[in-house]
Amino acid sequence: MDLERIVAELKRERERLSRAIAALEGTDSPAATSKAKAAASAPTANGRRRGRLTAEGRKRLSEAMKKRWAERRKKGR
Repeated sequence: MDLERIVAELKRERERLSRAIAALEGTDSPAATSKAKAAASAPTANGRRRGRLTAEGRKRLSEAMKKRWAERRKKGR
């Protein structure tokens, strides 16, 4: 067996165990925090992301759609 490969595998296992222990202890390690952020922004099971519009964003979107609909109505006449 290749000694360097064994050492590399052991180091990867040590990192994995360290992250697991940190998660169980509730500490915020950089690796655990970045994984949590990545999981939160990942698409859901059906492949779509859930939108998170603020009230201001919803209002702007509503106004923009009303403007588009008004323009369509004008063109239709």
